[in-house]
Amino acid sequence: MASRTVRAACPHDCPDTCALLVTVEDGRAVKVAGDPDHPGTQGVLCTKVSRYTERTYHPDRLLTPMKRIGKKGEGKFAPISWDEALDTIATRLQAIAARDPQAIVPYSYAGTMGLVQGESMAARFFNKLGASRLDRTICASAGATALRYTYGASVGMDMEHVVDAKLVIIWGGNPIASNLHFWTRAQEAKRRGATLVAIDPYRSLSAEKCHRHLAPMPGTDGALALALMHVLIRDGLLDHDYIERHTVGFEALRERAQAYPPARAAAICGIPVEDIEWLAGLYGQLAVRERQPVAIRLNYGMQRVHGGGQAVRAVACLPSLVGAWRHPAGGLQLSTSGFFPVNEAALQRPDLLPGWPQQLPRVVNMSTIGDALLAEPAPGAPRIEAVVVYNSNPVAVAPESGKVAAGFAREDLFTVVLEHFRTDTADYADIILPATTQLEHTDVHKAYGHTYFLANNAAIAPLGEALPNTEIFRRLAQRMGFTDACFADSDEAIAAQAIIPDDARAAGISWASLKVQGWQKLALPAAPFAEGGFPTASGKCQFYSEPMARDGFDPLPDYVPPYEAPQSAPELAARYPLAMISPPARNFLNSSFVNVDSLRATEGEPHLDIHPADAAERGIVHGALVRAFNDRGSMVARARVTDRARRGLVVGLSIWWKKLAPDGKNANELTSQRLTDLGRAPVFYDCLVQVAACAQGAVETA
Repeated sequence: MASRTVRAACPHDCPDTCALLVTVEDGRAVKVAGDPDHPGTQGVLCTKVSRYTERTYHPDRLLTPMKRIGKKGEGKFAPISWDEALDTIATRLQAIAARDPQAIVPYSYAGTMGLVQGESMAARFFNKLGASRLDRTICASAGATALRYTYGASVGMDMEHVVDAKLVIIWGGNPIASNLHFWTRAQEAKRRGATLVAIDPYRSLSAEKCHRHLAPMPGTDGALALALMHVLIRDGLLDHDYIERHTVGFEALRERAQAYPPARAAAICGIPVEDIEWLAGLYGQLAVRERQPVAIRLNYGMQRVHGGGQAVRAVACLPSLVGAWRHPAGGLQLSTSGFFPVNEAALQRPDLLPGWPQQLPRVVNMSTIGDALLAEPAPGAPRIEAVVVYNSNPVAVAPESGKVAAGFAREDLFTVVLEHFRTDTADYADIILPATTQLEHTDVHKAYGHTYFLANNAAIAPLGEALPNTEIFRRLAQRMGFTDACFADSDEAIAAQAIIPDDARAAGISWASLKVQGWQKLALPAAPFAEGGFPTASGKCQFYSEPMARDGFDPLPDYVPPYEAPQSAPELAARYPLAMISPPARNFLNSSFVNVDSLRATEGEPHLDIHPADAAERGIVHGALVRAFNDRGSMVARARVTDRARRGLVVGLSIWWKKLAPDGKNANELTSQRLTDLGRAPVFYDCLVQVAACAQGAVETA
């Protein structure tokens, strides 16, 4: 039996970006394991990716092009040849482009995080076509914008050092489910004597294992962060030397923080004032008085509300107030992606855009795709006539899902979907194209939770007639008559273009070395901002951000209330009194892996966690079917009566494929298309609902 091991990388939207070892026997992948030598992965994979062969060899894999033969949404298709599929797509896109290429919209996100199979050949294709540009906001843009205004880029501490921290604050995340390798280091820090604190409206699996859990209501984190600042300033728990040398705008920030005494923030957040005093005192005492490393692992949950950007700004200011950046194990991490010297211009070729750079096509925000497909376009802009979806599943993952599905159901909309499976979105396609999985193609990866470039070498030949995204867009470019030399680049050539060769951070790293070694670490200081050096124009952490002022925003962090909360929308809250959040289920990754039988069996069915007091008021008992609803829609789930959900909050772990839910709906039926204060991002966790028991045995579908 011929056996070999192939170096690969996990492609999914997770900060861990694990290094993989794929065992191949006689051309078939038989095992996917974590690389024990990679310092981040340490030989351990999450429950999802450890079963990656189940996904690759799933009996429902799409292995041939398909055309729709039923109504949109019915999921009825017939196989066709690649020639027919590509000719059909090219003919339709050429006809639309002749009228206005901006009527064509690409829709993609992080189905793969790869620099090759993500936005390289696809971006070149749509740039050359002159299609509308997609504002890819659905996950991280509020926080990324906040970090850019504060630190200059999405940069932060190296998680490998967190084992040495004396305090670890896990803010807005559940790393057991979504950041496993950070969690193992936090646990090691705990064994060495560190205090672990979770800040999360929900008592998640991670929060249960921390020493203390603060449960603010969704959307109030900005007030909590400003109150922590208030206490640090009031009690003199400040590193004045670091503030003076490496920050901008302290006096203005001091004045802003004065407006948020702990009692005010406690009332806003719905938590005891003593919790705020305790956490601020511990944070400042350890960092300033004892000169010990204190770390904040900030995650994206807390930015998915109206004031999410400013909340991230407020939290991001805390480490500079106490000099936490002086230590490798101190500071903050939301993302490390800004450290990576990626040559996006070479990968995506924006110069192919007609009129570049003076005149650019319109921008469509992926988070408001429902309205974009249904509403009348802005004056002078064309109605969307075609959508090409790859690396995404918008009918399941985009907010206000009822509108998204209605938009994709338009008979006059030409929809192409590149996929592994017949997802909720694929059911609305006119043409489905079978794409390869990570085991079947070449890619190169950066990360947002560590600082290693990784290679993904193809382990097996493509199954059936599946093709890499790059090859699909190469063939489409040829059909469309695009003759630029870049459309002939092989995947190996694209991978070689991904890394800026003369950037000191990537010294000694190239595709040639990476694909052999599997992973290579960026050349960065252990404590990247111990002596300032932030990638801002001033080189300092910007408490006061002059670029924000120029862009028309409040240049200081502030608390921006949720759109939907009793204080800001009392009439709405009277009808829909419960806040709802829909964080990731442990066995799913966004909408990936939902159709893997073993993982879905472990997850069970859609659940809604509700506090015992809230359940009692509504006559809801544990295990009953309940309906959560608001003006936008409804969903049915199985009630779990538990104090893991705080009073006034319900939690629906997500994201279920709609077709695999009992009523054909998921949590995004309830979420809105309103956007965050910064970054034009969605407000998934800024959502009020009511919950009622279903009639016994009933599953509502309307």
